[in-house]
Amino acid sequence: MSRDNKYSWACPQKVLWLTQLWLLLVLFESSLVISEVPPHYWETPYSQPYFDNSSRREVTATVGQAALLHCRVRNLGDRAVSWIRKRDLHILTVGILTYTNDQRFQSLHSEGSDEWTLRISSPQPRDSGTYECQVSTEPKISQGFRLNVVVSRAKILGNAELFIKSGSDINLTCLAMQSPVPPSFIYWYKGKRVMNYSQRGGINVITERSTRTSKLLIAKATSADSGNYTCSPSSSDSASVVVHVINGEHPAAMQHGNSSASSLRSTWSPVPLLAVTTTTAAVAVTWNWNWNWSSSSSFVAAATLLPAALANWFGRRSSSWSWSWSLS
Repeated sequence: MSRDNKYSWACPQKVLWLTQLWLLLVLFESSLVISEVPPHYWETPYSQPYFDNSSRREVTATVGQAALLHCRVRNLGDRAVSWIRKRDLHILTVGILTYTNDQRFQSLHSEGSDEWTLRISSPQPRDSGTYECQVSTEPKISQGFRLNVVVSRAKILGNAELFIKSGSDINLTCLAMQSPVPPSFIYWYKGKRVMNYSQRGGINVITERSTRTSKLLIAKATSADSGNYTCSPSSSDSASVVVHVINGEHPAAMQHGNSSASSLRSTWSPVPLLAVTTTTAAVAVTWNWNWNWSSSSSFVAAATLLPAALANWFGRRSSSWSWSWSLS
């Protein structure tokens, strides 16, 4: 065999041997990688889309304030995310497209994000209920979210009409009721004028967002401070109270806006409900009285005066009469 023939035969053999060695190395490295994969890896749910349960599943929103439901889906791939209203199985959105005539519903999604958000602008109490975030796998998977839409109202402690003695302090306290988040501000108005920035001395507004409380303090009130006061939180319906600043005592309500429970308030009608007299000289009269007594002395005075008043009234009409009366 010539030298040239020897090399022409050896080269293909060497190439074949190197190729086989390379394949063995590849198979060996592949076996190492495969050995690191947990058993049944491709059967685990993490290879398929799944929900990130870190999102809040129950959301409370106030009327008029946008409501947001956040759904996070991992490993989505080429699947689509839809929002469905459960009570009527109505499809609201698919992807970022809205599939309802109610344009208050909108799907929000940023490219590359795992979050798909359903936004409901100007929600109403009728929008309360369960909404499902659904992924178009086979079979489909879904996650429910509960939305509660409440009416947040402000409340001023005390009566709706207050009487303040001149020279006393006006102290009004307002609460933002059923507000899911603390209001960003609480304004006080007297009529249409904002009291928070009033130039009048002696006015102080103290607002605590964490407790959703605001206090309006007016020192040494005068008759000019009488009027309608309104508390208006940023996320709640407003509340109002009428304040009267008067000189001297008032029989109905007094002392820093608190009603006097011991005051006398009476309503009575001096008109007979039944009078029977045609052929006889006797007259029977039934009277209906409605009294709220503040003290026993008022009762004694009334019991003393009533017979005399009735006698005087009937004395001019009949020489013989009888009467009866009752308290209710």
